[in-house]
Amino acid sequence: MSEPEKSAAAPTTELDLRGVICPYNFVKTKLKLETMKEGEVLSVLLDDGDPIRNVPRSVENEGHTVLGQERVEQAYRVLIRREDSD
Repeated sequence: MSEPEKSAAAPTTELDLRGVICPYNFVKTKLKLETMKEGEVLSVLLDDGDPIRNVPRSVENEGHTVLGQERVEQAYRVLIRREDSD
C-alpha cells in the first residue's frame, strides 16, 4: 500500500477562518497569500454560506488557483495555490 498521496496540493500553511465574517475572511486570506511564495498552497477553513461562496471566487479574481474544496464537519476546507501576482 502506498503512502497517502502528497500531491502538489499539500498545504504549506493553514488559516482557520471559521466564525470570521465577510469580507474579513477574504482580506485575511489575501494578506496571507501575499506572504507566500508562488506555487505554495494555503488551506483555508471557511464557514458555510457567504464565506464559501465568496472567498474562493474572490481569490480566483485575484489571479490565484482554487485547487479544491471539501466539507469538514460544519465548515469547508479550501486549497488555494499562490500564483505570481504580476
